[in-house]
Amino acid sequence: MRTLLFLLLVSTTLSAQTWKQTLSERLPYLGHRNWIVVVDAAYPAQISAGIETILCDESQEKVVKAVIDELAKTKHVRPVVFLDNELQYVGEKQAPGITDYRNALNGILSKNKPEVLPHEKIISMLDEAGKTFKVILLKTRLTLPYTSVFFRLDCGYWTDEAEKELRKAILSGEINN
Repeated sequence: MRTLLFLLLVSTTLSAQTWKQTLSERLPYLGHRNWIVVVDAAYPAQISAGIETILCDESQEKVVKAVIDELAKTKHVRPVVFLDNELQYVGEKQAPGITDYRNALNGILSKNKPEVLPHEKIISMLDEAGKTFKVILLKTRLTLPYTSVFFRLDCGYWTDEAEKELRKAILSGEINN
């Protein structure tokens, strides 16, 4: 029994220590249309084959910051960040600590300009992506509602404006040289 408890403790500790390494190892394989999502403790386990859940025994703020730092090192992808619209309406009375979390998150995401959408809309987008593309869920110990941070990855070396110009050229038959 002691051996089993020891192995469980070591396994849990190793998992907590290696989530950053796992993310770093997976990131080169990820590209346009993949997702990385940092979620709270109550986020449900999903069954889509493309969704991988990694437990992170760290604060949500630290995990979000680590994801941003890892993505900043890459040239092949850039994040489009989504937050739940509901987060701005959750009160301190219902969820003590939510104000501090929001303030910390705003500081961490200040350069990313998150898009705010209803939770169900983002979950629907994530579910659809998980049918075809890899989704990495980093599950934290946070126990506050509507605090998930969704990173949809886009191409890092091709902008939305460049794509629009390309589509316009294709429609017009104009070949750019």
